[in-house]
Amino acid sequence: MPGPSAFTDPRSYHVLTYGTLLGSQIFQSFVNGIVAYRSLPRPQFATLQTALFPIYFSMQTALPVVLALTYPGASTLRGMVTSGLGGVLDESNRWNVLLPLVVMAGTSVANLVAVGPATTRIMRERKHQETRDGKKSYDPAPHSKEMEQLNQRFGIMHGVSSLLNMAGLLATMWYGVVLAERL
Repeated sequence: MPGPSAFTDPRSYHVLTYGTLLGSQIFQSFVNGIVAYRSLPRPQFATLQTALFPIYFSMQTALPVVLALTYPGASTLRGMVTSGLGGVLDESNRWNVLLPLVVMAGTSVANLVAVGPATTRIMRERKHQETRDGKKSYDPAPHSKEMEQLNQRFGIMHGVSSLLNMAGLLATMWYGVVLAERL
């Protein structure tokens, strides 16, 4: 059983933060989103995702920062690399530590401040267009030209968001391999 030092050791928080990051990414991407899509009517699904995504992307942005601050350091041929942010910025860690952390945080920031809000705006525009057209955006074709354009824009933004999310997940997994080698 770990002693009290586990509560003061940044490595404990580093591992817990990594587990939270990876677990939330996998759960949201492969369980929650799919189950909600299959279980809820589209309007309720959209409402749920609109409420969850800012929280999810905020977590995905903040947790890599916590990982950087609690980085445990490592032994290298040159000696011990310092822990914390100094270790992350050490030249020996640029590709296997700094880069995945930057990708994790960067993809989430992009989704949080740009792609997510743009997607939500398009969803609202589609809702207004549905009222004007008297037809849901997901009803079978034909659709008005305006709805076709909105559906296309939504598809593009949703695809960009999904690609950013997958890039962040791959960076998290890449970092996990590095982390496993060092602990």
